[in-house]
Amino acid sequence: MRKTVFILLIFCALCSGCNRNQEGSESIPGQISETVPEGIVADFCHLFGLPLINYEPENDVVKRNENFAAILQRRGVDYRLIMNLTQKAGGVFDLRKLKAGNAYTLLYEPGSSLPSYMIYEENFRTHVCFSLTDSLLVTRSEFPLEIEEKSIEVTINSSLWQDLEDAGYNPLVANGLSEVYAWTVDFFGLQKGDSFRACYQAYMLNGKEVEAGPILASAFIRSGRSLMAYRFVQDSLPGYWDPDGVNLQRAFLKAPLKYSRISSGFSYARRHPITRVVRPHTGIDYAAPSGTPVMSIGEGVVVERTYTRGGGNTVKIKHNSVYATAYLHLSRFAKGLTVGKRVAQGEVIGYVGSTGLSTGPHLDFRVWKNGKPINPLTMESPPADPVHQENMDRFRTHIASYRSYLQPEYYEKLALRIIGLTGISFK
Repeated sequence: MRKTVFILLIFCALCSGCNRNQEGSESIPGQISETVPEGIVADFCHLFGLPLINYEPENDVVKRNENFAAILQRRGVDYRLIMNLTQKAGGVFDLRKLKAGNAYTLLYEPGSSLPSYMIYEENFRTHVCFSLTDSLLVTRSEFPLEIEEKSIEVTINSSLWQDLEDAGYNPLVANGLSEVYAWTVDFFGLQKGDSFRACYQAYMLNGKEVEAGPILASAFIRSGRSLMAYRFVQDSLPGYWDPDGVNLQRAFLKAPLKYSRISSGFSYARRHPITRVVRPHTGIDYAAPSGTPVMSIGEGVVVERTYTRGGGNTVKIKHNSVYATAYLHLSRFAKGLTVGKRVAQGEVIGYVGSTGLSTGPHLDFRVWKNGKPINPLTMESPPADPVHQENMDRFRTHIASYRSYLQPEYYEKLALRIIGLTGISFK
């Protein structure tokens, strides 16, 4: 028997989302903006305008290999109505993207055996409402997120991701830190005892953190030395700079993919795992799940997009007159990647695979300098543009509020020095 009491969690989330819309909350990059007629907006205020007390809910999840039509046909909905509703959904939501395991709610008028509405939870903040009444409306709503500034402090014991999770932080912050230090810190070579301090934007929904936003300021600490980074917007573009305004971005990324591990290093005498022949391996193997995006470490031109027996799907990029890179064993190439195409730094060029002579999914990454192979892990790269002189005052003011958190030891020593010089005691 269907219960007349609806899930309070969903009700509260939808109602609060509506209230925040009315108050005018800050928009989030990538937020969905739907165009819905004004009359519909008024009618669909809380839970799409449906007075919940007048309906009986049925809660369920999308089953494996179950589609939209099957869900409704199982409840006795006429197939012609389903087809009409499918057409209505065309410009709002792609019904082929219904995911197994995602929740949905069917609302019934009391005494009716046929649902009047279906509400599908696309993700934690986006819902799609299908009206099965004469109106046959399809609307999509995204609840606005609130922004909070949070801080983390973690010491490496096993892995950054695991250590963040063990400390009670959002482990997704690891992705943000890897982007900040992509040019300066080898995340595959983090050592036990290394630590991070960071402030970041957290996107909140009903008091719960649902998404980790950009890193605002951070410090990577190793052996008592700190590498600090501050997010700053220059020329309308955000970037990361050290306290002196030196750009942390380099001409080349430190690695061509995010967060993985090195399974084989650079060597002139490695025994091939398949052929068992001892031969040079002039690259670095990154073990990563199949399908992991592979990025170009720098701007350049694609000079090869090919398949070889040994390297499988391979992309080679010429960056300038000195440097060239290659990416081997890809499962597939990025859409639109052709020989002669100019790619940007960080642009996805393919996906991790196991094509060619390979024992499992990984990326074989290679670098040439003046035509000779070099170890990618020891390659040096010049920095990008610093903070412009005309922006330095604004930059120093911006970072001042974060420095005491990132460098507490520095400010403790500074205070002691001031006390020693002036006799002033801070009590």
